[in-house]
Amino acid sequence: MALSHLKSSASGSNFLKPLATAFSLRRPISTSTDPLTIETSIPFTTHRCDPPSRTVDTSPQELLSFFRDMATMRRMEIAADSLYKAKLIRGFCHLYDGQEAVAVGMEAAITKNDSIITAYRDHCTFLGRGGTLLEIFSELMGRQGGCSSGKGGSMHFYKKNSGFYGGHGIVGAQVPLGCGLAFAHKYNKDDAVAFALYGDGAANQGQLFEALNISALWDLPIILVCENNHYGMGTAEWRAAKSPAYYKRGDYVPGLKVDGMDALAVKQACKFAKEHALKSGPIILEMDTYRYHGHSMSDPGSTYRTRDEISGVRQERDPIERIRKLIAIHDLATEKELKDIEKEVRKQVDEAIAQAKESPMPEPSELFTNVYTKGMGVEVADGDGFMVLNCRHMELTGKKLELCFPELKLGRELF
Repeated sequence: MALSHLKSSASGSNFLKPLATAFSLRRPISTSTDPLTIETSIPFTTHRCDPPSRTVDTSPQELLSFFRDMATMRRMEIAADSLYKAKLIRGFCHLYDGQEAVAVGMEAAITKNDSIITAYRDHCTFLGRGGTLLEIFSELMGRQGGCSSGKGGSMHFYKKNSGFYGGHGIVGAQVPLGCGLAFAHKYNKDDAVAFALYGDGAANQGQLFEALNISALWDLPIILVCENNHYGMGTAEWRAAKSPAYYKRGDYVPGLKVDGMDALAVKQACKFAKEHALKSGPIILEMDTYRYHGHSMSDPGSTYRTRDEISGVRQERDPIERIRKLIAIHDLATEKELKDIEKEVRKQVDEAIAQAKESPMPEPSELFTNVYTKGMGVEVADGDGFMVLNCRHMELTGKKLELCFPELKLGRELF
């Protein structure tokens, strides 16, 4: 099935037209912070609110940082694909390549005091929140140096000190938690907001509407972000949703549809949404985006959509190429300088992978940490093989326990 609207949304963009000036004649890469004004690729579409301005304030420095950050995210996800196929990453793995503009644009509009919570496609969001490549690849490969000590894997990244609350594997379950984060921001009066990200596949979840209802009643500073990549696993949005206009789904809650492949449009929308949420409560942002990989590594991604559809989006809407062309039009860097950035990014990714491979696996005893509050968790009571689980008794022979964890001795706490 061809999604014509995926291609047409880029047709009105001024900066996608052919370039007349050769890269080789341009001055060296710019680090200027001087103001630069650029118009978004297409207009915003609204529900129960006025649209933000299409004119976005940026700078050469910001555009070049967008390019570097998205190039890093893209290379990181491609490397994760290779590591998975080499069986160095196991379990579930959902890649974000194609959707980088959402992570980068959102970060440009907010601060680390604001909270973000998302689903399982979380690698790039974690990187945007200040996570490192080493933490990412260590976690993906189940190593101690990972952001969740190697116990979370691809779907459960976490960085509380930067306001990133995961990484959640249950479809839609992060949205009520995000509303709880918004409640905490309002209770603490810290002038911060919460962003709860979910996909179009989760948009029909009942818990989303329940959480949105109470958030609207209490005017909580929550921004629901539907990353609409147009396929819930292998099911096209039109097959799963009677009304795929997800920005209108809040009914009584305002909404905004955004070109999620345009980092500057995402930045402008998130800035607008934060101001709205602090003043008036919830708002929904629908990011019109696209993933190049399948739903997960077990999905080839080509059985329910055509290769022409994927290549068409790459050619006409790719978020990195859009920024590359903006940089060219405004004479901010040469072609060689941008290629050098990409080479540097590739080197950084390769070095992080090599370091992550050296990180040890978690100790077997780590199975019992971070599960229960200290003193309230797992304890082997005696040689009869009874284990105490939060005041409940679970029969397990000492022999079986010792087979699994020979270094643990019966009769002591496992913490």
